[in-house]
Amino acid sequence: MTDLAINGNKICTPDGIRQAIVILKDGLISDVLSELPVDFTGDVIDIGDSVLMPGVIDPHVHINEPGRTDWEGFNTATRAAIAGGLTTLVDMPLNSSPVTTTAAAFDEKLAATAGQLHTNCGFWGGLVPGNTDDIEVLIRKGVLGFKAFLTHSGIDDFPNVTESDLRKAMPIIARHGLPLLVHCELSTDEKLATGDHQSYQNYLSSRPKEWEDKAIDMMIRLCEEYNCRTHIVHLSSANSIEPIARAKQKGLPLTVETAQHYLFFTAETIQDGQTQFKCAPPIREKENNDQLWAALGNGIIDFVATDHSPAPPDLKQLQSGDFMKAWGGIASLQLALPVLWTAARQRGFTVTDIARWLSEKPAQLAGLSNRKGRIAKGYDADLIVWNPEESFTISEDSLQHKHKVTPYLNEKLYGVVEQTYLADELVFENGNFVKLNAGRLI
Repeated sequence: MTDLAINGNKICTPDGIRQAIVILKDGLISDVLSELPVDFTGDVIDIGDSVLMPGVIDPHVHINEPGRTDWEGFNTATRAAIAGGLTTLVDMPLNSSPVTTTAAAFDEKLAATAGQLHTNCGFWGGLVPGNTDDIEVLIRKGVLGFKAFLTHSGIDDFPNVTESDLRKAMPIIARHGLPLLVHCELSTDEKLATGDHQSYQNYLSSRPKEWEDKAIDMMIRLCEEYNCRTHIVHLSSANSIEPIARAKQKGLPLTVETAQHYLFFTAETIQDGQTQFKCAPPIREKENNDQLWAALGNGIIDFVATDHSPAPPDLKQLQSGDFMKAWGGIASLQLALPVLWTAARQRGFTVTDIARWLSEKPAQLAGLSNRKGRIAKGYDADLIVWNPEESFTISEDSLQHKHKVTPYLNEKLYGVVEQTYLADELVFENGNFVKLNAGRLI
């Protein structure tokens, strides 16, 4: 393979944005230099003032295959990924069928990727009541960590765990140094919302911050007791920021993500019946979400992940507008970068912040920080070229997801992905797929 050099004025390195030439060889970044070596004989691409950044890593994606490929699937999800500059995904153990809670189910998952893996993909195993004996088998098979719910997951074949279940599993997971990802809501039997099912405020009140706060308090306590890497997924309650900050100050192995939709939308702007906005935990009020931005900016929240959770349009109850019956999940995989950048640039954040939140920190969660998430010598040449100043409007035609239901339709976003590279191969360029099936299992 011919060596490749990418020359640009805005190369996003660990030391910041600078002019540089990035030399790619055998799927890796072989060097980052100020000038092209005189003996270089490969191809040179000049990207001018576009940004070269490590590929986006999304460790919170529901691809739903096998078993629910009519919801999404590896082909459409990973096409959407490279179109959006995502070079590595980590697939959640649900909502596929079977769920990834046993070795046999994991084998089925791996087999389903054949011939339709267009970006790199790793996998989380599932933690459910009664599968403690499967943990080490799944680790040997290659899962990167485990995901658990503390409330109903939305599907009956992935039941939530209790504190008792966690006490059995966390010592095992801790022994292997892997992360436990937790959906933190401790629900009550009390009916907290009994009003109009089309009312967004009614839905919002049905999943209060207190559910999250109680769950996070419990996970901080167990994290400290077992010294188990604990990761809180899709934080939406700003009430929990202070306890999380205290836990981190104590040195606990605790990390936190939030999702793009909690940073881009606010409850005040969601109209009744707009079930495309339904997710769990729910999108909260502006004051709350402003606090999430502050926590992201100061590092209390580590990074941002989409929680891409698509479903067929009929399950989103678009006709009835019934928030209580609609599937809770937002489709946004392809839009991870421009959604976050559009909101971040308005708040004075920079491209280097984006690289940290979408590339470097997610790589650390997935145990990939020694090879992915940075433009540095010896790292995988998974890269994207994008224009932060160029804008576009989301249309159904522009989305590669299997279903086009998303609250981002018709939004004007900044940040156009021009090129995506996997292991130094160009796979996507200016709206066109250059090479498919170039993804690798992680």
